[in-house]
Amino acid sequence: MNKHLTKVLTARIPEEIFLNLNEIAETRNRKRGDIIREALELYLENWADYQIAIDRLKDSSDKIQTEQEFLNELGWAI
Repeated sequence: MNKHLTKVLTARIPEEIFLNLNEIAETRNRKRGDIIREALELYLENWADYQIAIDRLKDSSDKIQTEQEFLNELGWAI
């Protein structure tokens, strides 16, 4: 991430989340903003993966495989 291109975000969060955030930041010896940034990055990555999965499920031409079919295709004998 380019630190020169940052924006400020203000949000209200429940006290319990705030306390958990403080605890994590203290434990990791990091700033709260660093923890929030990491959490948002993880959330956005997961959201992107979720959207890809939904798009694939909606695509009737995309073959759905069982786990065993997938493993067989990879040549894994599990």
